[in-house]
Amino acid sequence: MEEKELVSEDALKITAHMSTPVLYDYMVHHSYTSAEGILGTCFGALGIIIFMKTSYPLYLIIGLLLIFYLPVNLRYKAALAMNANPAFKKPLEYEFSETGFTVSQGEESSEISWDKCTKAVSTRLSIVIYTGKKNASILPRKDIGDDLGVLISCISEHMDQSKIKIRF
Repeated sequence: MEEKELVSEDALKITAHMSTPVLYDYMVHHSYTSAEGILGTCFGALGIIIFMKTSYPLYLIIGLLLIFYLPVNLRYKAALAMNANPAFKKPLEYEFSETGFTVSQGEESSEISWDKCTKAVSTRLSIVIYTGKKNASILPRKDIGDDLGVLISCISEHMDQSKIKIRF
């Protein structure tokens, strides 16, 4: 299979269609890599361990709530966001180049330079390029298709390696 090269005349173009599973996958990754998500899970596990030592059911209930609340709540929020946000109903057009990438939807367009990108990560269902603490471009793997290697090469070439945590 011939691999595309990223050059100015032939920029990499990806049409991204957001879906509830992709948004949920992003939200889970974002939450569980934050201090709150990790601490919540640790306290939940601690509650279950204390229950096993004391047999006091309140610790089990608290532990299970702490562990299962976040993923259930995130699934609900992802479904709610998909239904409430009209921007998720239309695909986003991404065009990657040497200087950065352009995100377009309908008549709206935004250019983001590579130096504005703070982090790039992979999840099970997507490649995520952060442009702030809570701002990110989510590229579903199913929409990237065979261009995954080209996209990762482009990101690796233009971003600081310490900011990239992408796995195939």
